[in-house]
Parts: sequence; structure tokens; C-alpha cells
Amino acid sequence: MLEICDLKVELAAEAGLVRAIDGMRLALTRGETFALVGESGCGKSMTALALMRLLPENGRVAGGAVQLDGQDLLALPESRMREVRGGRVSMIFQEPSTSLNPVMRVGEQIVEAIEAHTDLRGKVARAKAIDWLRRVGIPEPERRIDDYPFRLSGGQKQRVMIAVALAAEPDFLVADEPTTALDVTIQAQILDLIRDLQRERQLGVLLITHDLAVVSGMAHRVALMYAGQIIEVAPAAEFFSHPKHPYARLLLQALPDAGRRGEPLAAIAGTVPPLWLDFAGCRFAPRCDRAMVHCAGTPPTLTDEGLQHQVRCLLYSQPGEALARVPVQPRAVWSQAMGQGVAPLLDVRDLHVRFALKAPLFSRGPRHFDAVDGVTFQLHAGRTLALVGESGCGKTTSGKAIVQLLRRQAQISGQALFDGQDLFQLHGPALVQARRSVQIIFQDPFASLNPRMRVAEVLEEGLIALRAELDAGQRQERLLSLVEQVGLRRDALQRWPHEFSGGQRQRIAIARALAVQPKLIVCDEPTSALDVSVQAQILNLLRELQREQGLAYLFITHNIGVVEYVADDIAVMQRGRIVEQGACADVLGQPREAYTRTLLAAVPRLNVSPS
Repeated sequence: MLEICDLKVELAAEAGLVRAIDGMRLALTRGETFALVGESGCGKSMTALALMRLLPENGRVAGGAVQLDGQDLLALPESRMREVRGGRVSMIFQEPSTSLNPVMRVGEQIVEAIEAHTDLRGKVARAKAIDWLRRVGIPEPERRIDDYPFRLSGGQKQRVMIAVALAAEPDFLVADEPTTALDVTIQAQILDLIRDLQRERQLGVLLITHDLAVVSGMAHRVALMYAGQIIEVAPAAEFFSHPKHPYARLLLQALPDAGRRGEPLAAIAGTVPPLWLDFAGCRFAPRCDRAMVHCAGTPPTLTDEGLQHQVRCLLYSQPGEALARVPVQPRAVWSQAMGQGVAPLLDVRDLHVRFALKAPLFSRGPRHFDAVDGVTFQLHAGRTLALVGESGCGKTTSGKAIVQLLRRQAQISGQALFDGQDLFQLHGPALVQARRSVQIIFQDPFASLNPRMRVAEVLEEGLIALRAELDAGQRQERLLSLVEQVGLRRDALQRWPHEFSGGQRQRIAIARALAVQPKLIVCDEPTSALDVSVQAQILNLLRELQREQGLAYLFITHNIGVVEYVADDIAVMQRGRIVEQGACADVLGQPREAYTRTLLAAVPRLNVSPS
């Protein structure tokens, strides 16, 4: 058993002492999947880091214990902990770009883990590394084992991280968003692999994720976290069919799907409170739609509300009269934003993107790789085109080529007509003017945010470059409006990117794209790092901006639930080509291509609904 007993973790920050984890208790047994869910910033990832003794320099364990088969891991010397870390307890990190060594080939990193924790060496260890790359879905593993991480897509890097974590076949796996960057088919493959390992080796999995559909299909038990505390624990089936905490009910109502298309999602107002505060009562009370008078002054405790079902809420331990609140207005149904006129805002014609490959010794002529091979589509103002497909199929490359980010790395041919102008032919001031109208939200927010710039500088940089007519006062007003729009507090402007969780960094990246008020945004997995409630806020924001300003979105994603909710049209890519496209309802409802049917069959579904 892997057991966390009354764990308390504190971080020293400029604002004060942050109590990231406040008295956590949970136990994980061999062969079990225990899911830890909750909003970004609630303490999920910090729990994983504390368990592995990988806290940042400003963090410390203030109390409690982490016991593995009765041995306290927090009391071990570092030399002993290295044997445990990776050998008996391994971890899949949330952001593979920061977890993989950029100057080591991916095979070397897998072999390193194998040789550190097993008796295999040399060619035998390399053969096992190739086998693991094959098992996690890397194509041509014999060749890709010698690639550096920068040559892999975001989803492929995540698969390599999973191979590193599983290569030594540990007893317990801490999986921090293990499938966030993966398309649905590879996600299904990885989840099946974890299930197989559980059956073969009785692998225990602590699954940290915001994908509730994955949780419903994988987890045996679920713990919901909020502001450093666990507020509900239950068997998975019980949690999804009979959630008891108001926060749990709201989370399940915020999930996007086709049934909620055309209306705002039930987003939870506000954000997780800063954890340097001294809380007098319930930490969720300011955002709760069922708060009572005494919630503000009485801290709730975890109480038993059924077989293995615990909830931290005064509705059960001290029921009382609900606070008077402003009546909630009926959710307004949005009218579908339609492109006006015949001419599309973006008209991509026969797009080709070719990358040069290093030629092997004594080869004849240069080698190349066609990442995008003849892609054609149209996107009208006020509409959303979803570009879906497996990792490495060319989705992100297409988006980057359109916004002119691959001019020096690749050969690009074809046309990308934006308001009648070919973006591929623009240079100098004309290209700068076009960048004001066409922006991109990158898949990996950590890699796309300058670590040496505060958030205010990150957001203001685009305004200074592309909105020169705004003075300093107007730019400051714009910054304050942006952080509130994407669900961050104003004090976020003076903080550094590394001080935020993955989901919070994604919100900053979205704010940066919105700053210059573009007409078209290429959204490369804009909600992949976001928890359910923040995803609902962001999707509501994007839809509202689309309705008000006629924005067009090229939405690159593997989340079919988001596609069903937000997209007007869909294009399915496979190996650099579009194999099927059309209206979203037609393609998802009656797919004609076998590849599209395979994609849809791999989508995890939440089969239970809250009562």
C-alpha cells in the first residue's frame, strides 16, 4: 500500500506562506486506480511532487508522512529515495517538454531508467527501450529512438515520457495528466496499456487528471480536491451517479457535449482562492450556489455519507438556511455566428509543408518529409472549423504554417488567402499588419511563455508591437480586463510563468492571443491543459467573443466533446492530408471514412450523469 497520512505542504512565496496541501489523507493499493481531480491550482500536482520528494526549492513538507508498505518515504536519505523513485514508484509529469532532457536522445533517456533500476545493460536495454516506444505508440521506433525531443510532436513527447516512467515496471505509477497531449486513439492505447500492466503486475495508479470521461472509465475510486483539501471521496460509479458536494455537481454540469451546443456551459464563477489566506470557514463558500449563513465561519470536516463515500460540506453535517442570492437568469441561447457573404475569411488552397531530413552517409540526393500534403479548406468569419486527427498527422504544422511561423524551417507552397491577401506572400509592414488580425494559442504554454518576463510584460509585448495607437494607460486597462476575462486574479500580472500551474499558464497564453483583438485565432489544443470548470469558462469566453466580434477559430484539438460543442465544421486529417470534412453534425453523426469511425470509437465517454 502507498499511503499519504495528514500531509501538509507549504511554499514560501512573495505574498506569504502558501499552504498548498492542508492535511491530506488517502491510500492507494496495488492494482487500483485512484483518481485525483479538481481545478487548476488546487494542489493536485503538488501532491504528486511531495509524494516523489520533488518539491521546488521554496517548498517543504510541514507535516505528515508518505508510507510505502509501512516505510516512511519522507524519512529516507536521498540515496535510498533514488532507488524508490523510478524503481518502485514512478511518475509521468504533466509537461513533457520540461521533463525530457533536450540534449539527450529519447532512447538514451529510456535506457537510463532501465539501467538504473534493472539488471539490463547495453544492447539488451536498448532493445527493451525500442519495445517500450512501440508499446506506447511511437511509429518507426527503431528510427525514432535516436531522435532528440525537439523533433517530436507534443503528443509524441508525452508518449516518450510515459515510456520512461514505465520502462522499469514500477509497483506504483503517479500519472500527472498522462494523456492530456494525446489524441483519442493514442490515449485509448495508453490507457489500455496501463490496464494491462495493472493486470500483469498489480500496478497501482494515482491518476491526476481533469478529463472526467477518462476517470469514469479508468478509476476505481475518486477524490475531489479544492484549495489544498480533499472535499469528496467515493467509488467512481458512486461519484458520477450521486455526487454530493455542490462543487462536484457543478463540475459535471460544466462538461461540453453536443447536447449543450448553442448555449453557455454551466461554468463556476470565480477562481480557486489564494492559498496564503487564513480560511475561517468553507473554502468553496464564495463560489457555492448552495452556501448557508454559517458556511463563512465554520470549517467543514470530511464526514461519512454512505459506503466509502465521504464529503466535506456543512449541508450534511450542519444543515441550515441557504444564503439569499441574486436569482440566476435562465441561460440565454446563443445564435450561431454565421459568416457573412460568399468570400471566406481564410481560404487555404493546396497547402504543402516539407521539412528537410538529414541525409545518411553515402546517400544520393537530399531527403525530405511531407508533414502537410495538399490540405485545402475554407473558414468564414464567425465560424469555427475543428481540425482533428492523431498526433503527428500535421494539424499543428498546418496552423503554424498559416500564421507564418515555419518560413525558415520548412518549404511551404500553396496559398493561404486571408481577406483576399495571400499570407505566404506578405513581408515587412504588411506581415506585421496581418499578425494583428491572425493570432495563435500554442499547445504548450510553458514553452511559449518567456520565463524571464512577468505576465504583464508577456501580455503587453503584443500590444506594444501591434497596437501602437494605445498609450500606457489604455494598455494597463486592457491587461486588467484580459486577466479577468480568462479567470485569473489581478495580482497574476506581477508574477512569473513558473509560479502558475499548467492550466493557469494556458489561460495566460489565451489572454496573450486575445490581447490585440484579432479576427482569426488558430487554437492549438487551447483547453487541453485546463480542468473542467476553467475549460467551460474558456469555451464560454471564446463563444461569446465569437458572437460579439465575429471571430473565426481554426480549432486544433483531440477532444471530441469540445468539437461537438464548439465547432461548426470539421476536417479530419491523416498523414498530412484531409480525409473527410463537412458540417460537424454530419461528420460526427454519419462518418464516411473508416479512419474517422476509428477516431470516434476511441473517444472516452462519461456514461453516467449526476442525479
